[in-house]
Amino acid sequence: MSSSDLLLDMNQKALNLLQEDADKIEKLIEVQMGNLTTRQCPLYEEVLDTQMYGLSREIDFAIRAGLISEAPGKQILSKLERNLAQLYEALNKKSNP
Repeated sequence: MSSSDLLLDMNQKALNLLQEDADKIEKLIEVQMGNLTTRQCPLYEEVLDTQMYGLSREIDFAIRAGLISEAPGKQILSKLERNLAQLYEALNKKSNP
């Protein structure tokens, strides 16, 4: 395996791992969106915020280590941030009719 093949393999593995973590956060957002009929849970929001922060640190590390380029990392975070913003907007609408 050449060094460029090894680098591409590491890049793909890093992206796959980051996407797996992003998918877990996405699932948390989906669950909360599905439960908008229940009371807003500050603890759940704290978990989501903590998970988002952790993922942002993972992505930052992967970029700095040269495992991924900046664009795909930012794309993963951007998608999650949009979904999280939609969740918070829906929660705010529910609590402030």
